[in-house]
Amino acid sequence: MSEILGIKFMKQSLMRKVLYALAPIILASVYFFGWRSLLLIMVSVFFGILAEWTFKRKSKKPVTEAVFVTAVLYSLTLPPATPFWVAAVGIIFGVVFGKEAFGGFGRNVFNPALVGRAFVYVSFPKFLTTEWNMPASGLLGGFGTYLTPPVDALSTATPLITFRSTGQLAEYFDVALGRVSGSLGETSAILIILAGIYLIYTKTASKETMGGVLLGYLAMSTTFFAMGVSQVPHPLFGLFSGGLLFGTVFMATDPISSPKSIEAKWIYGILIGVVTVIIRGFALFSGGIMFAILIGNTFAPILDELVKYLKSRKSAKAGNGGEKVG
Repeated sequence: MSEILGIKFMKQSLMRKVLYALAPIILASVYFFGWRSLLLIMVSVFFGILAEWTFKRKSKKPVTEAVFVTAVLYSLTLPPATPFWVAAVGIIFGVVFGKEAFGGFGRNVFNPALVGRAFVYVSFPKFLTTEWNMPASGLLGGFGTYLTPPVDALSTATPLITFRSTGQLAEYFDVALGRVSGSLGETSAILIILAGIYLIYTKTASKETMGGVLLGYLAMSTTFFAMGVSQVPHPLFGLFSGGLLFGTVFMATDPISSPKSIEAKWIYGILIGVVTVIIRGFALFSGGIMFAILIGNTFAPILDELVKYLKSRKSAKAGNGGEKVG
């Protein structure tokens, strides 16, 4: 265990690998939107640690390093101009009601980062749905400013919001690179893909879950697009937009709130991908991946039990068949 400012932390190598994967994305958020991005992340980390420490101090148990991951992931789902007090309220809610209320680390049913994000999304929608900032460009980018200017028109909002409102598609290169308005961590698709490769290579995140989400999304999105459903954009555009890749790589693969068996992980991922397309196309929310993962969290324990039941039933049938043959 390590200690910072008198607070004891439980070392978790798995969580540190996730933070390593997030480091380039954090730097990219500063490059695109300015130093306020880093300050927003620091505020979330501080109040996330404070919330968990409040529950641990009486029992003198250490604070888990997982809270760093929760706070960073949560803050990366926020727009760069999100008020600090909103960020603080959200992470406290996520840690308390998404984690500690279930008994702490390892017992939570839902991803605590998404619980916090969903809470501020429905409680303070103005800050998370209408106030966006222009991405910086050039060699220094946002490293030379505190916060980039706010968008001044609907055509410069996030790619999915713009598509739903006007039908216009942003340039694929800009979307893949991250040179678009959006939340701190969802913009650079290339960096998120590289992070996903690293997490799979180090066996930190489930490739089955990631593959399931992408399979479910592409299958459903391609089907609707081929049918001419106007609310659904080209599958490749949707893949790089709206935080789908960020949610796939970092949120859906949370080892605590996702299934444990390989078969269940595939089903879980496909469910998330399919629901994401449905929410994006037909609900009020332009993103969809956040609520899709929370819905997937709800079914995760059931999917594990279902796979276990089917396997035991198959084994029983095989055993009975063997006895008949004998």
